[in-house]
Amino acid sequence: MAIDHALEERLTIVQARVGAAAYNAKRDPASIRLVLASKTQPSEAIRAAWQAGARDFGENYVQEAIAKRAELADLTEIRWHLIGHLQTNKAKSAANAFALIHSVDSVRLAEALARAQPSPRVHALIEVNLGGEASKSGVAPDRVAAILEAARSKIEIDGLMTIPPPAPSAEAVRPYFARLREMRDSLAIQSGLALSELSMGMTDDFEVAIEEGATIVRIGRAVFGERIA
Repeated sequence: MAIDHALEERLTIVQARVGAAAYNAKRDPASIRLVLASKTQPSEAIRAAWQAGARDFGENYVQEAIAKRAELADLTEIRWHLIGHLQTNKAKSAANAFALIHSVDSVRLAEALARAQPSPRVHALIEVNLGGEASKSGVAPDRVAAILEAARSKIEIDGLMTIPPPAPSAEAVRPYFARLREMRDSLAIQSGLALSELSMGMTDDFEVAIEEGATIVRIGRAVFGERIA
């Protein structure tokens, strides 16, 4: 397969922007993982991104991800992330398909994941609905501590994830990113867990998210272009 030079250039630009944002925040760029949001992208686009050096890909739907994994089984060192909502009845499939699940939002889901793959334990993030939006999944902020305490014995909770409400500018969502970081810091002290991962920031706001402590940014459009569907 020929190298997609346009995609390679877009990826290089995004990587440079990640590095610049880290530098501005006095952080090590290596501490930030770039996950390419590959929902609706064909396997050929993912292969092209892998050829350009990307290794982490985020999918929204379990079955779509499993199909792509099969088509791209020859790619080495590729890591799949579930960044969309996970239904409990898909937990068994998800537990065996993803390196990290970003969207745990209930103890029931954590239990289902644990039953599906008790050893090694599933690695996951708790999704926090900071904007209180009915249209989005995630845990209300005042319930996160209880879910963390109940789920920690069942799966490995590596940190938190959020998708802020739509906003007119990246600066307008900064308070949500800052709040997630503060929540993580407080929960880490309370629980004794490292909670080292903060998955926050997408194409329109990832630089602000990095400045506020993101360790994972989820970028789709800036690398792949507009979604196909």
